[in-house]
Amino acid sequence: MVIGAGGLAVGTEQQVTTAVRRPSRREVARGLLASAAALALAPVVAASRPVPPAGAFDGRSFDETYRGRRIQGVLVPAVGRRAADGAWQITVDGRPLHLMRRADGTWLSMADHYTSYATPLEATRAAVDQIGPGQRLRDLAPGPMGGEHPGSHAHMGGRHGVRA
Repeated sequence: MVIGAGGLAVGTEQQVTTAVRRPSRREVARGLLASAAALALAPVVAASRPVPPAGAFDGRSFDETYRGRRIQGVLVPAVGRRAADGAWQITVDGRPLHLMRRADGTWLSMADHYTSYATPLEATRAAVDQIGPGQRLRDLAPGPMGGEHPGSHAHMGGRHGVRA
């Protein structure tokens, strides 16, 4: 009889059985304990991560109190275009503030339209600074260009010019 390298006789068939191994009670208990520990530590780990400051600008929205006024803004994506081409809906104490995008990508507001700002949040804060304490944004009246009737111009103070 010839013995091979594996310690078995050459020519005999090797029977391999693949038995399903069940975990022991100790292994099951360790697994449950590890799971319970992970669940218990999850809130601690989450609380240890830095939280962005209130009103942090994430590129899509902001909501903060600035100089005693609540300013909120949300990017409303444009349909069929890039998300960056969306319109911003901004409110200061619940009243709408219109922002405009300049060709260079900066922003300006109707309250402070002489200076450009890098983000809508900066433009909104500057508008609050321009409005000042005790003042409120005015709502635009319904109608063309915010006027009361078709012949008026909100930016010119009423009816001026040639009359028909």
